[in-house]
Parts: sequence; C-alpha cells; structure tokens
Amino acid sequence: MKIVVLGGAGLMGRIAVKDLAASEGPQQVVIADRDTDLARQVVNLLPQGRSKVSVVHTDVTDRAKLLDTLRGADAVLNAVHYYFNLEVMRACLEVGAHYTDLGGLFHLTRKQLEFHDEFAAAGLSAVLCMGSAPGVPNVQARYAADRLDTIESIRIYDGILPLAGDDIRFGYAIPTIIDELVMPPMVYRDGEFVAEEPLSGEEDYWFEPPVGMLRCHLSLHSEVATLPVSFKEKGIRECFFKINYWGMSPESFAKVKLLADLGFAGAEPVEVKGVQVRPRDMLVTLLADYIPPLDAFVQEPADPTHWTKEIVTEIRGTRDGQPRTYRLGTLTPIGSLPTGVAPSIAAQWLAAGRIQGPGVFAPEVALDPVSFFDALAGRGIITRVSIMEPVSH
Repeated sequence: MKIVVLGGAGLMGRIAVKDLAASEGPQQVVIADRDTDLARQVVNLLPQGRSKVSVVHTDVTDRAKLLDTLRGADAVLNAVHYYFNLEVMRACLEVGAHYTDLGGLFHLTRKQLEFHDEFAAAGLSAVLCMGSAPGVPNVQARYAADRLDTIESIRIYDGILPLAGDDIRFGYAIPTIIDELVMPPMVYRDGEFVAEEPLSGEEDYWFEPPVGMLRCHLSLHSEVATLPVSFKEKGIRECFFKINYWGMSPESFAKVKLLADLGFAGAEPVEVKGVQVRPRDMLVTLLADYIPPLDAFVQEPADPTHWTKEIVTEIRGTRDGQPRTYRLGTLTPIGSLPTGVAPSIAAQWLAAGRIQGPGVFAPEVALDPVSFFDALAGRGIITRVSIMEPVSH
C-alpha cells in the first residue's frame, strides 16, 4: 500500500504522516511538499516507521510534477490548502488514485461533489472533508441518523481549550482561519442554505473537562454543505457549525480581528511605494511566526491540556414517533490530532477497498461510524454518546 501525503510537512500533514508511518497497512508513505528540508525534519522526528517514509519535492501548481508524484499511489491524502482541491482531484483521476482531503470550506466542497460521475466512471473513490471538523462531526451525525426515523436539526460545536491570556498560536492553516473570519458562514434553516454575518450566533456551550464553558460563534464550514443533503429524506430543517474563535482566547482573537477590521485581510492589491501588495498576503506571511513548533504535533506535548478539544454534534429527531436527541462528543488531548489522523484512516481504508463503491462521497455517506470511532479510540481519541428521550411513552 502506497499513500502520498501532499503537504505532508505542514501542520496537519505531519500528523497524518506520523499516523501512517505507525500503521501496519502502508508499506510506502511519501511526503510530497515544496519544503523538502522541513519534510526531512518531520521524518527525523517520527517515533516509529520512518524507514518507510520518503520525501519528494512537489508543487501542486506544477501539473507535470504533480502527476509524476501521484503515479503509483493507491491513495492520495491531500493536506495542501483547500484552494487546490480541484486540481489535485483532477490529477488523481488522471493517474488512477483514490482521494481524500481535509475539507473545502463549504463552497469548494460543493464543486468537488460534482466530480462524482467522473470518479465513478474511473472506478475510483473520493472521501471529501475528512479532517477533524469537517470529518468527525459528519460521522457523528451518521451514527445518530442510523438510529433515528426523522431528523430535525444537526448542531455542531467545536471547542478548543485556548492558551491563557493573549498568547497567539494557530492550530491549523492561517489562510483558512482568515477565510473563516471574514467570509459569511452558511447555515441550513427551514430547508434552505442561508448566509449569516461572520462571528454571529454567539452562545456559551459546555464541553467536557478540561475544556469547559466556551463562547462559540458561527463559522463557514463544509459539514453544512453535505449533511442537509445526505439526510434530506429524514426531514432535516436546521444545520450549523460553531467554534470558539478558532481556538484562540478572546484576548488573542481581538488582536487578529483588529487587523482584519483595519483591512489587512483584504484580497484586493494596494500600492505600497510603487509595489502592488495584497494585504492578505502580508498578513498571512507575518502570522506564520505564530504557528506551533515543528515537534508540537509529531511528538507528545509537554502539557497536552494546552491542545485539548472536544468536537460535539447534537442531533435532534424522533424514533418511533417519540423525540430523541443524541449528543456525540469526541475528546482528544491534542486538539489538531484528529485533523491528521482521520484522513490517515480514510486514506488507508480507500487503499484497502473498505470505502463504499466508486464516486465522490461525504464522510457521513462513506464511513461506517462504529468502525471509524473504534479506529480513533485506538489512537487515544475517544467518542462518547448520550441519549435524551422521554422517561415514558
């Protein structure tokens, strides 16, 4: 089994590489990245399985090189920025490789689903949005959907225990966080997709300790793009995704938001001393100094409570005519761990033929929930379910 991890030296890619290297299935794991020096450092930090991990220079904008890298792969785990998802999917079609990624931030995910017929005709399978969130919440929703006759609402809460004070650290791709900060979040309400104001819909939500109570807000996410479609026949009327300032404390988030409010997240070029500069590009470049160190997610952290998170999905519906609510919570001591582990599991299942037939699928369609949660539990990522229903019928 050969699995190529595009962007394998990045924050999430390196977690996937660690999991693949430690797993029995893959015989070859390829880190395909523009930064080969960083990729080799990732390999050197791997606690096990490094002998089956190789590094190859790859730029996804160089199509010829991308195709060369992907040839012979049983599955491709795409951990590069979601802007390139369509190009990577086209490359997988050309070389005959199965595909998974970390999400397309709603709008691109909907475009990716349009590849279904092409993948099906090629006998290939793709599982989209297979990160932490999206990914885990989709499968949580499927677990409940299998046990409900109707679904009224699916409400997703992503709680990340922030660092204390105004210490800024970004747990995943900075460009994606900026997009989520400024782009209108989409919700599903009364049978329609509706755009809301960024950071709206604030509410306090209680997560399992040590996470505790956090203020959450709406954010643009891909779960909302697929769950209402997958469970439309069960009558779903509401679906949303909320997160707590993308894992930042209110104090550190205020700093980043101020920069965005002042225009530094703008995509239109401005002239600076005769040079055209996109404010967003400068902001992303400067904020790159505020990502965790290389070993943060490859080696065990000294204080794992700094990265604890719980992903919660509440599914309300009916069973046998009676109201029933499922709450599924997936708790992890290292917040970003599922974002790399979940696609590693999906890539291995794709390569082994364990994913539902050819085509392009959302996680809630492609994966068996119990098997998936068992696989996460084997990595120390525990999912618990609670059920609320009337005492008597």
